[in-house]
Formats: sequence, C-alpha cells, structure tokens
Amino acid sequence: MSRFIAACVQLRSGTDPKANTETALRLIAEAADKGAHYVQTPEMSNAVNRNREGLMATLAPEEKDGMLAALRGLARDRRIHIHIGSLAIAVGDKVANRAYVIGPDGGIAARYDKVHLYDVDLPNGESWRESRTYTAGKQAVAVDLPWGRLGVTICYDVRFAHLYRALAEAGCDFISAPACFTKQTGEAHWQVLHRARAIETGSFMISAAQAGKHEDGRETYGHSIIVDPWGRVLAEAGDAPGVILAEIDTALVADARARIPTLVHARQVPVTVLGTAEAVAS
Repeated sequence: MSRFIAACVQLRSGTDPKANTETALRLIAEAADKGAHYVQTPEMSNAVNRNREGLMATLAPEEKDGMLAALRGLARDRRIHIHIGSLAIAVGDKVANRAYVIGPDGGIAARYDKVHLYDVDLPNGESWRESRTYTAGKQAVAVDLPWGRLGVTICYDVRFAHLYRALAEAGCDFISAPACFTKQTGEAHWQVLHRARAIETGSFMISAAQAGKHEDGRETYGHSIIVDPWGRVLAEAGDAPGVILAEIDTALVADARARIPTLVHARQVPVTVLGTAEAVAS
C-alpha cells in the first residue's frame, strides 16, 4: 500500500489543556470523516503558555496527560494513525516537548523529544529561551507506518538540514516538523524551509502548525503544509484553525530520488580556509 490520505489539524491552543483537547478531538474527527488515514496535530497541542509557572501548573506526566489519553482513545475508535505534533509533558521540574505517533490500536508507536531548543532574540524584540523550561532530546526517531517510514521532528528542528538528511538516509519517505512558529519567522521562512527539506531529501514534508493570536499573547504563523518530494505544495492552510488534507503516494519518493540522486552523490569533503588574495600571492 503506497497511497494514503494525510491531514494536518491546525490549532490555536490556549492555556487550558482540557479546552485544547476538546478542539483537537473535534478537528481530528472532522479529518477522519473526510477520509484521513493519518492525522497530525501541531507542536504544543495541549498548552501554549509563555508563563512558566502557569504552564507547569497545568501539566501532568505522560501517564496522566489527558490529551494523550483522549487521542489514544480516538485513534482506536476511528482506526486511524494520530500523530500528536507534541505535548508539553511534566518531567521533574522541567518540561519535555514530546511528539507521539499513535497507532489505530491506540498504542504509542513512537515518542520523540525535540532536539533543537529555540533560544533566540528576534529583531522585533521577541526573546525566546526554551532551554529555561524544556529538556532537549538526544536522538532522532523514525517509525514504520503501513505506507512507509515517518521521520519525526518538531518545529525549530526544520532549520537543521543534517537532521533531515540523516532521516532520509535512514529510509524515511515522509518527514514531519509540526510547529508553533512565530509569525515573524514564519512569514519569512516557513514555506521555503519545508520545500527545501523536501527537495533536499526527496521526501514528503507534512507539518501541522499553531495559528493566530493566542491566549498568552504570542502570535503564530499557521500555514500548516504538505509538500511532495519534488517541492510542490500539495496543501497549505491559512491563519485560522482547521483541517487540510492531501493524498500521499510514496512511489513519488523513489521517483524524485532517482531523478535527483543527491543522497547517493553526497561526498564528505574537508574545508580549506585561505587567506586574502594578497597574502596568498606573497
């Protein structure tokens, strides 16, 4: 089986995990009703809250997380794969930004903790220090689904091309980067990064996103996106919550990689750093 329908659920999660869970359940059910076999939600599906103390007060460890339990039940009831882009999970005095891939039996097929943490200062004055609250993951993760192999990443990871190459070399047919991208960086880079990662690896990119003005004051870009291995955008959302769908044909992966075999042709080469032209001439 090489064809399936993928859906991205775009959310505007607030600070209340219960309310966010209700919205996610409704939109995932809508995607399933439209024929989706695989449904992905964004990064931080259960809570978007810049206030560390407020966030910590609403979180639970994995075994007690309400959204995880509810979505496992929905996957089992609807017999679909649900990929939770990530949940904020309590781990001691810090938080894991953790993705889950749930099978149609409700079991957890894969977990992935975000490797690259977003510690940046933006030109518009926004400052982000994820490392103050979150723990970083230490390994890449891929999981076999009925239609091919899925590479699991999260948000800021999409800027690190070597990670996507490693996943492609590990046999991934489609790769995800569900996100809570800021509006400023999203407008500049979101689509081009996804098209670049798809083209570089000859893989599908499937990424659900948070969208709009959130309860905690942040503004996210939205534009959940599905890109084919040739870099063509198959579906893209706007800036409001909702669902996008596209048919995925993994046969296109082999075709793209045969036409542009960069995974085979890549060479590791040393870098020679030279001085100025004047210094070299002397």
